[in-house]
Amino acid sequence: MKLYNTYILPRLTHWVCSGKNFSNQRAKVIPQARGRVLEIGIGSGLNLPFYNSANIDFVWGLDPSKQLQKIAEKKAGILPFNVDFIGLSGEEIPLEKNCVDTVVVTYTLCSIKDVQKALIEMNRVLRPGGKLIFCEHGKAPDDLVSQWQNRINPIWKRISGGCHLNRPIPSLIEQSGFKIQNIDMAYISSFKPASFNYWGFAVLG
Repeated sequence: MKLYNTYILPRLTHWVCSGKNFSNQRAKVIPQARGRVLEIGIGSGLNLPFYNSANIDFVWGLDPSKQLQKIAEKKAGILPFNVDFIGLSGEEIPLEKNCVDTVVVTYTLCSIKDVQKALIEMNRVLRPGGKLIFCEHGKAPDDLVSQWQNRINPIWKRISGGCHLNRPIPSLIEQSGFKIQNIDMAYISSFKPASFNYWGFAVLG
């Protein structure tokens, strides 16, 4: 599994998350980012083309994967704003309190080991009046789909780098001191166990 997780999984993740459905979702939320942006789980930089450069001062890109960072660095090299890569996970944010205008997290809360700790860290670094912009897949509202998510999840986590199908995204966000001000939700593909999406933004509670 070490060889798979180190060399195969990053490329597979990049390929899957480059899909049209994911890109459509990114286009809905990423242009809302403003000022000093912290992107949690920047991965291969798939969000970078969707930032409105006129509104961005710079981006901190947090992600522990060196393989994905190499891909992201190529994208960042042609942008009109700077991207500072930080090779850590979401539970470790080496930034001062209240120094970020916008926290961005897309398709990442599913795979962070201690997701509550990571969200509390995001709360810490976000300034009053700033936004947490999110787009995540998670627990479906339909009982039958939710049951399948629970059944599949143990195997899914092993082959997808710790990705959980059934995390209750809105509850996790609000339990970490945020207040959700806008949220939409829908299935974005026919494979319902992995495609129920939540997207919107939250502020400090």
